[in-house]
Amino acid sequence: MPQPLALFDLDNTLVDRTAALADCVTEYCATANYGPEIAVWLSTELADRAAPTDFTRLREVFGLPETGEQLWQRYVETMASAVSCRPEVLEALAELRSRGWTVGVVTNGASDIQRAKLRATGLADLSDGVAVSGDLEVRKPDQRLFALAARECGTILDRGGWMIGDNPAGDIGGGHEAGLHTIWLRGRPWPDGLPAAHHVVDDVTDAITILLNETWE
Repeated sequence: MPQPLALFDLDNTLVDRTAALADCVTEYCATANYGPEIAVWLSTELADRAAPTDFTRLREVFGLPETGEQLWQRYVETMASAVSCRPEVLEALAELRSRGWTVGVVTNGASDIQRAKLRATGLADLSDGVAVSGDLEVRKPDQRLFALAARECGTILDRGGWMIGDNPAGDIGGGHEAGLHTIWLRGRPWPDGLPAAHHVVDDVTDAITILLNETWE
């Protein structure tokens, strides 16, 4: 009997990226003795996501002596130190796996930063497979990323499963197109014309509770 599949978004689903970014920017700037103008720039430019090219621009805009790669690597290390996953989320994921579920992470972002977050938070140890958009150079809602996540978990999308995330188009719309049931963490505006999620919750632990109460064959 195949194990049921639960795919989770990472940022602002399993971890609070918004809070971590604020702490990261503060530490990043303090370590290098940067002024408030750089802190404001980083907070604005990295609000949605961060990529190595952002740090090439940072170097050019402010005439910094380090290379873009050096600035990026320092960000990866600082962000990994700043991010955390709540104990109750880790416990709920462990319970989900103990009940026979296969747990995967499917996330947009550069591979090195996303995987650094997973290792730093302990989520890597609770994931059967991980797919990062930087691995394929495609982003959710592209179904190829969901298919990669399923393969990394040792299964295929044709067997079905669940997608849990906060992004209506990327997580819920993409999950729907991939043939998955969906659970949305409310917060962002819901776009017109997007099919409704199967469930709507306020916290990822509520989503995991729904899965734990699911029956499967």
